[in-house]
Amino acid sequence: MTQAAAVAPQPGAVEIHHGDNLAVIRGFAEASFTLIYLDPPFNTGRPQQRAVETARAVHETPQDVGVAAGSDPDSGGSPEHPGSSAPVSIRRGFHGRQYERLRGDLRTYDDRFDDYWGFLEPRLAEAWRLLADDGTLYLHLDYREAHYAKVLMDALFGRERFLNELIWAYDYGGKSRRRWPTKHDTILVYVKDPARYWFDSAAVDREPYMAPGLVTAAKAERGKLPTDVWWHTIVPTTGREKTGYPTQKPEGILRRIVQASSRPGDRVLDFFAGSGTTGAVASALGRDAVLVDDNPEAIEIMKRRMPHARVVGVPEGGSTPA
Repeated sequence: MTQAAAVAPQPGAVEIHHGDNLAVIRGFAEASFTLIYLDPPFNTGRPQQRAVETARAVHETPQDVGVAAGSDPDSGGSPEHPGSSAPVSIRRGFHGRQYERLRGDLRTYDDRFDDYWGFLEPRLAEAWRLLADDGTLYLHLDYREAHYAKVLMDALFGRERFLNELIWAYDYGGKSRRRWPTKHDTILVYVKDPARYWFDSAAVDREPYMAPGLVTAAKAERGKLPTDVWWHTIVPTTGREKTGYPTQKPEGILRRIVQASSRPGDRVLDFFAGSGTTGAVASALGRDAVLVDDNPEAIEIMKRRMPHARVVGVPEGGSTPA
C-alpha cells in the first residue's frame, strides 16, 4: 500500500441547495466556511437576465474604518443605514476613498458595469460574512471584469486582505488574427485575516519543471510548487470528469485551491456551483462542501456526480421543479 493510499481521507459530506444563491446563503451562519470559491457568470457584454439588487457600502465617518455593506430591501435595515442589512465587518481600502464614489467613477467608464456589479456585490458581502477568520475567498472571472473586481474588492475588503492574482492559462478554441488571443481566466484571492489565514503549500500537487535539466535530479523528480500562473487544460471532451455542463471547470484547478486553503474536515462553499466540481473535489479530499445553484440542470448533474450528497430545496421524490 502506498503512503498516499494509507492516508487517503474519508469522503467529506456534500450538501446541495436548490434555490437563489443570495436567499440561500443569507441563512448560513457567520464565519462558518474556511474556503469559499466563486465562479459567477462572466459579463460577456450580451444582454443578461439577472435580478439586480441594490447594495450600499458607505463609511460612517471620514475617520471610520468600518463599512456597512450588502443591502436587503426586504428588511428594515439598521438604524444607521435604513434599507441596508446589518453592517458587515469590512475594512475600507483604496486609500480611504469613498466606496460609492469609486463605483460612480467606474460607472462613467462603462455603463454596463452597474448591472454586473449590482448583481455581484451583495453576494460578495455575504461571502465575506460567511468566511472564517482563517478563511480564504477565491473569485474566478475573465478579462472583462477582473480589473473592476480587483479595484472594488480592495475598496470593499481592504487592500491588505488581497493575497494573489492567479492566472489560469489554457489553449483551446478559435484564435483571433486581429489581436492577441485571450486564453486565460483570472482568479482573485482574498483572506479574511492576513495574520491568520490557512495556506499549506506542502499539500498542493506539484508540477513538472519546464526545464528539468536546470535543477537536480531529486528536484526534477519531486516537481515544483505551482506559481501564480497555472497552465492547465480545459475539461477534456472525452475525459472521465466531463459532465456536459457548459461552464464546467477542471478538477485540477479546484484541487489546488482546496489543497492549499483548507484542511480535512473544513467546510467549503460554492454558491455558483454549476456542475459541482468544487464539491466533488472537496469531498474526495475529506472536506465538507456546501453547494448552491438555481439551475435544475445543474442540480441533476450534481446529484449524479455526488450520489452521497444531501439535496435541499428539491421536492419529495427527487425531481427538480420544471
